[in-house]
Amino acid sequence: MKTTPAKPALGKTLLKLDEQLCFALYSTGLALNKVYRKLLAPLGLTYPQYLVMLVLWERDGVTVSEIGERLYLDSATLTPLLKRLEAAGLITRTRAKSDERQVVIGLSAQGKALKTTARSVPTDVFCASECSPGELASMKRQLESLRGNLMKNA
Repeated sequence: MKTTPAKPALGKTLLKLDEQLCFALYSTGLALNKVYRKLLAPLGLTYPQYLVMLVLWERDGVTVSEIGERLYLDSATLTPLLKRLEAAGLITRTRAKSDERQVVIGLSAQGKALKTTARSVPTDVFCASECSPGELASMKRQLESLRGNLMKNA
């Protein structure tokens, strides 16, 4: 049986902006996106497009729904993003032969070649963080745990 932690007593400090976990995550996300924006501009990618490319560099030829599951995005958000990647010549979109309702996303030759150029992005982000590998690994594990807990209770 799942036990729910006791709710803290609502005090004056709980309603202060700097006490909010959500604001710490939000503002950190903004700072991280600024770093990525600078690094991804030469690649011609936005951060969400980079995430899609990461999925495809791991496994080429996946459905839109599989990409959505990996990135926690719905198809209404993904479709315009994928259309822009296709217009940029980085991906192809084709109907699945087994089920024409599904769209399979594949890397174009240009999309495959971009992987080589993008190899420096994770290292550059690591350097910008000014954290040790252990610190980043620990934060990542904690955030993944938090995400899992929040997804269960959303």
